[in-house]
Amino acid sequence: MADTDDEGTDTDASRTRERTGAGAVEAEAVEAAGPDEFGLVQIWWGDGKGKTTAAMGMGFRAAGHGFRVHMLQFMKGGTASVEDIRGEYNAMAAMPGISYENTGHYGWHGRLDDSDEDEHVAKARAGLERTRQIVAAAGDVDLSSPIDLDASPEAGVHMLILDEILYAANRDLIDPADVVDLVDTKPDGLELVLTGGHEQPDYISDHADLITNVQKEKHPFSRGHAARKGTEY
Repeated sequence: MADTDDEGTDTDASRTRERTGAGAVEAEAVEAAGPDEFGLVQIWWGDGKGKTTAAMGMGFRAAGHGFRVHMLQFMKGGTASVEDIRGEYNAMAAMPGISYENTGHYGWHGRLDDSDEDEHVAKARAGLERTRQIVAAAGDVDLSSPIDLDASPEAGVHMLILDEILYAANRDLIDPADVVDLVDTKPDGLELVLTGGHEQPDYISDHADLITNVQKEKHPFSRGHAARKGTEY
């Protein structure tokens, strides 16, 4: 039962109104559900900021409906301290039905990174193999039915976000043909979201249902601004 204040007011509801404004719809408990219309392939690429942000926002929306979502990040590695402070990790950990894992190498391939090329290739290919496992597992379940919100990705997911996989393919860390194969062999009910890359992914354009080019008109990085906590991580 929710706490009440001295006047008998439901304080949980009061706090909700304070956060969201008077008259806002109050949040309901998230319960596992199955989507009716999932199964498309989405591409988010371009030189502008917001590809991962858009994909994650959609993932949170899906999770809010009770659908099982998983995000696997390519090329976004970091030390334990960096991962600990990344806001998206905390947000996903707090949200039922959405999970993540990171297979990226420390730093960023070709930029601010003195690691060996082979190390980046090995990490990216490990991410590709992990993706194949998750896609195969999704093919073993009924994706129109609910999936336990706390289950591992091996139990199936309704939406799989492959963050920065297009960067990995553009930079020859993985073969673009393998990305196409993922799309062609995925189960019909799996919503697959691919992000990354400044170069148009022509190799997969004919295999996608939605393609969004996130274009940069102006970016603070051009003026020397570093990534900011709460906006870029």
